[in-house]
Amino acid sequence: MPAIEGEHQGTHYQLTGATTGSVLVLINSLGADLRMWDHVLPALERHSRVLRFDMPGHGRSHATPGPYEKWRATSLQQLGEKVLALLDHLRLERADMCGISLGGMVAMWISIHAPERVRRLVLANTAAHIGTRAGWEQRIAEVRASGMAEVARATAGRWFTPAYQEQHAAEMEFIRAMVAATDAESYAACCGALRDTDLRGGIAAIAAPCLVITGTHDGATPPSGGQALVAALRRSKYVELEAAHLTAWERPDEFAAAVTSFLAGEESHYG
Repeated sequence: MPAIEGEHQGTHYQLTGATTGSVLVLINSLGADLRMWDHVLPALERHSRVLRFDMPGHGRSHATPGPYEKWRATSLQQLGEKVLALLDHLRLERADMCGISLGGMVAMWISIHAPERVRRLVLANTAAHIGTRAGWEQRIAEVRASGMAEVARATAGRWFTPAYQEQHAAEMEFIRAMVAATDAESYAACCGALRDTDLRGGIAAIAAPCLVITGTHDGATPPSGGQALVAALRRSKYVELEAAHLTAWERPDEFAAAVTSFLAGEESHYG
């Protein structure tokens, strides 16, 4: 099957990779577009048909029209429903899901509310509840007052270890430019989703086998959040990588190896 690139209901997507095997949906973090998976994509494509897409106002996807102040409890649902609509558009009944940070929360929402669509689940650098209301309110206010420039400058410090930043200056500039290009109101809306979402009461219902990946030096979603997921999920495995928040970028070989091994695993390996 050839690579497919298109747009559905304002969502830009790419479908690439293996012609056989299961479909793997990659769901981005806040402020990132589908290029955040570039370092692991070649390895994942050898085993799966890979679907990547941009969230509203990120990358090449259209910004969702306001009023953004109303994006509260239903916002994560809106993001999850966009993924399901894209799967329907591409006639993909069931898929593996892999999400980082906000993307992991979207993947959990889908696994809770549309479990028949999820074969296996990878939750990377995420948690059932991320950050504090005050912290997200401050981020929203800053973005609405000053735009994306300052957020973009600060992102590398949250996403990567100091050593990686120092050794990969060109990559840090790429990350800054990617985040800076995000629509400010769409970014603020996704911050609202993170502020208002708490899945701790629902994740025990997830039946799909899960792989939880954390970064040892991740200050945004520390390993304790991933360990709490493992404790709550019925059928889960845990991997911790020597990285910060964007493990799929900073440790691509280890990340891809863990994911491909997990996706190929036997159901009997889980309780």
